[in-house]
Amino acid sequence: MAFGLNRREFLAVSAAGAGLGAAGRAAEAPAFKTRLHKAVIQGHPTEASLKPLKDAGFEGIECDAWSTKPEDAAKAREVAEKLGMRIHSVMRAWVNFNNPASVEGDIKSVETALRAAQGYGADAILLVPCRMGGAAPQPWEFDIKFDDKTGHITQLVAGDNEKYKGYIETHNRSSDDSIAALKKLIPVAEQTKVVIALENVWNNMWVKPAIFKWFVASFKSPWVGAYFDIGNHVKYAPPEEWLRELGPLTVKLHAKDFKLNPDGKGGNWANIGEGSVNWPAVRAAVEKTGKDLWLTNESGGFSLAEFSRRFDLINAGKDPGGRDK
Repeated sequence: MAFGLNRREFLAVSAAGAGLGAAGRAAEAPAFKTRLHKAVIQGHPTEASLKPLKDAGFEGIECDAWSTKPEDAAKAREVAEKLGMRIHSVMRAWVNFNNPASVEGDIKSVETALRAAQGYGADAILLVPCRMGGAAPQPWEFDIKFDDKTGHITQLVAGDNEKYKGYIETHNRSSDDSIAALKKLIPVAEQTKVVIALENVWNNMWVKPAIFKWFVASFKSPWVGAYFDIGNHVKYAPPEEWLRELGPLTVKLHAKDFKLNPDGKGGNWANIGEGSVNWPAVRAAVEKTGKDLWLTNESGGFSLAEFSRRFDLINAGKDPGGRDK
């Protein structure tokens, strides 16, 4: 059957169609207000080392050249900015604030890292504030209770804690020593406008979300925050639980995956999207922080292009391994 439309009818139909199209686009638009910026770890950057990252869709790097002179760091910043990239963080990594013999030297080295970060244009340094040995429970045995005034552990596991008495004493002393040292560094962080981002790693310190949050929050300073490594924490508690607990204290993210054994006890590293991390839940928890965050790759197994693609899926709230299809 043939039919025609006058101008008024045509405009009405066109407007209705445009409205449906807009509604469709809105339905497809990301539901998140926050954004994850994509980065990798690299040494002192050059244009030649940064360009492949830029071509693969990465926005910046975390630099592990923490002892670089500020003037050399400033030149590297110029190189990165020329390519439209950012050196967002500097990896200082381990110090040993719980060792009296090294603490003054460690404080000086962190000051050096803060000034290097300032030269690079980074807004944070990654720092693990102490090492700790001694017999510890298995990850699934931790049942920590602590004093919310001092952060001192009062219970490590359910039941008898006598065999872990040495561990508890060392943990509490190490925490006190780290707090004292970091307080000396806060004025330098404020001067350089670089946050000290504390990372919790496999050193059996602050192994549950609540006590790690207490430690970071205890400084009551915008210049101390949490560097949350997503894969490191799977064996203690799901990463989204850590992120919900830390909330806006979170300043940076490392991307790794970890696959738990079928019984949930123990496991091993896995490619991103092939482990036990619930990436959509992690992304939802990031959204609740209310912050745009840098997500820096600390994993192997893929090409730059594939990492970039998987990071895009994470940013969109999808599983990077395609398990949500």
